[in-house]
Amino acid sequence: MSDDEFGFNSEDDDALLEAAQVISEPNSSLKRSRDDADADNDLPLSKKPPRELPSAGDSEGIKQLALKALKENFGFEAFRLEQAAVISQLLNGGSATVIFPTGGGKSLCYQIPALVFGELDKQSGDRPPHDGGITIVVSPLIALMKDQVDALVRRKVKAAVLDSTRTREQFIQTNQDLQNGTLKLLYCAPERLNNEGFVESMKLVRGGVRLLAVDEAHCVSEWGHSFRPDYLKVARFATEIKAERVICLTATATPKVATDICTTFGISPTTGLFRTPMYRPNLRLLARSSASKDDNYPELISFLRKHSGPTIIYVTVQKQTEALAGELRSEGFNAESFHAGMLTEKKTELQDRFMQNDDMIIVATIAFGMGIDKSNIRNIVHFNIPQSVEEYSQQIGRAGRDGKQSVCMFFLSPDDFYLRNVFTYGDLPSKVSVRNFLKEVFSPENAALGIGEKFSASHTAQCNAFDIKSSPLSVMYAQLELQFGYIRATTPIYSKYQYEVTDYGAYHHADTDLAAKSIRASALKAKKYLTVDVDAVSRKPGLVRADIVGRLSKWNENGIISLKTSGVQNVYIVQRKLPSTDTEINAIADKLYSEMVDRESQALQRTKEVVGLVTGKKCFSRALAAYFADDSNGLPDECGHCTWCETHQQVVLPQVPPQKPDPALMDRILNVCPHDDPLFLARIAFGIASPRSTQLKLKNNPVFGSMPVCDFKDLVRAFIHKCTNSITAY
Repeated sequence: MSDDEFGFNSEDDDALLEAAQVISEPNSSLKRSRDDADADNDLPLSKKPPRELPSAGDSEGIKQLALKALKENFGFEAFRLEQAAVISQLLNGGSATVIFPTGGGKSLCYQIPALVFGELDKQSGDRPPHDGGITIVVSPLIALMKDQVDALVRRKVKAAVLDSTRTREQFIQTNQDLQNGTLKLLYCAPERLNNEGFVESMKLVRGGVRLLAVDEAHCVSEWGHSFRPDYLKVARFATEIKAERVICLTATATPKVATDICTTFGISPTTGLFRTPMYRPNLRLLARSSASKDDNYPELISFLRKHSGPTIIYVTVQKQTEALAGELRSEGFNAESFHAGMLTEKKTELQDRFMQNDDMIIVATIAFGMGIDKSNIRNIVHFNIPQSVEEYSQQIGRAGRDGKQSVCMFFLSPDDFYLRNVFTYGDLPSKVSVRNFLKEVFSPENAALGIGEKFSASHTAQCNAFDIKSSPLSVMYAQLELQFGYIRATTPIYSKYQYEVTDYGAYHHADTDLAAKSIRASALKAKKYLTVDVDAVSRKPGLVRADIVGRLSKWNENGIISLKTSGVQNVYIVQRKLPSTDTEINAIADKLYSEMVDRESQALQRTKEVVGLVTGKKCFSRALAAYFADDSNGLPDECGHCTWCETHQQVVLPQVPPQKPDPALMDRILNVCPHDDPLFLARIAFGIASPRSTQLKLKNNPVFGSMPVCDFKDLVRAFIHKCTNSITAY
């Protein structure tokens, strides 16, 4: 899964206020003193005594306030499933882990409390009118955050999102709303917790953080299908900002993952865990297998002719979305492609059309569907193997939210395993790469730094230098921070600052301090932009980098210049003495590499599990419920509306044994590639791109992907044998 599917972008609006902070601190008279913190602040949230709530009469009074907010703001007459129990838990001072299926109404579980906190404050009189605090929502999905905020604003609820799509004016307005105490909900991505200014500002927000909502909470678990180490920082963030309570939400959590979530956030699994049944009686779960993907095309056309209505077809890679959508249009279908690489405007336009249309087919990667609240999606088609049972469950959950029958079709063929293996084997770097990366992080210059001092690094440059993809590189940095405690990520900086003057009078005359004079004197004029070397200017006596960046940020905010930044540098604070010997560094490399190998094995196992779900001799619905340890009380042994229940014939996946590595093809690869890394050579043979293969321009070479029909590990072993000098490295 690529980062851009989830909207992660390290080079975002941090550039606006690198030193001045994205959200400025409230007035000093409104700050909460850290000295006033409760004595039990460092306890896990579930261990703290419940906060004394303003009296609303009784629990019935709280329930009525919640129902009133539901009706007035969202137009619903009653809560569904476990929503009321979760909301009651939060309004009575507790924390919660919520596992509801896709479409189960998770967002209301934190939106309603965010609105009711103010009503409780009014009744108790404990707080001034604008000291009601805020609810922070952490979510990795930019599109989902934007959609939710837009919907809340339409309902006259004060909500805002901090992401790379926001304009300068919107940031300024959010800042003002925070200072005024009028903002109810603030949405942000987990990566923003690396922004030092943001974290400090949230510690001092007016009225405090009443609730921290953690969406897609399964990302905190290494056993989850979408583990993201940056998510582990959210628990630390909850403690640092003194969040009064936490709610963790996910649609997909096995018992082990649910336990991990509760443990990470200190939530009682006995009183704070809420789960609703997975079973959806209106979903017909079907599967078909074929010897090759080509055989699935006519089957797909036939399926779509029989089953009309809004449809999402999930494929694995971006090019597939365009090719398949084009083929469907040639067959007369109203089909469009959707993937993360498209322009934001195009994606928004397609989402809007799909929402309003009753016959549209979207061929998409996993980028589509998150946050799409369309009740009448009639069909979900998996044209390739999903990466996990969790992903399959989440995606079929988008069908039939109106309660009417909908069909979920899974097309299965041996060809699919090649794509899944590309994703699975594409992330693991060689152990040599891991060691060399760590030697740079723990260079003599960095190892000489004292505690509290900073160093910077370009992740892009390191990916290219050590042939490590961005995702595993980020994992290793996060583990050095969270597992080993050597460093802490902080606000990124930028190596290049360019600007265009938009108010010449203010630019030349408004500011006469040393920073302003130095910027004007050193800025180099090109055709359109002036370029300033921030590091060079900040070396002048009496100046520091923050002065220069702060002045540029202020000019940008005030409309004096239009600022453009590039060349992101990730910044880390030394937390304890960095290792400096080969023995220490090699021990860390061995541990990190071993953990990545384990995650690779987990990914392979998840592929087997999702295939096993539809090829076993069991009701699909029952197998799905069993995977999530959902006993679905009242559900018969067979649902009656899946392929197994309708036919009692097992879906059999044709077996295509892998071929042995071809010595002649291996020699051709060795003729055009360096011989120093058997793993890299195996990737070239299999067709797995990496930063190094891109640099060497090998993707268009005939040797790239010349042996995709082999077992990948057989290829690695064969190249180790060829490259005898590298045997000891593996």
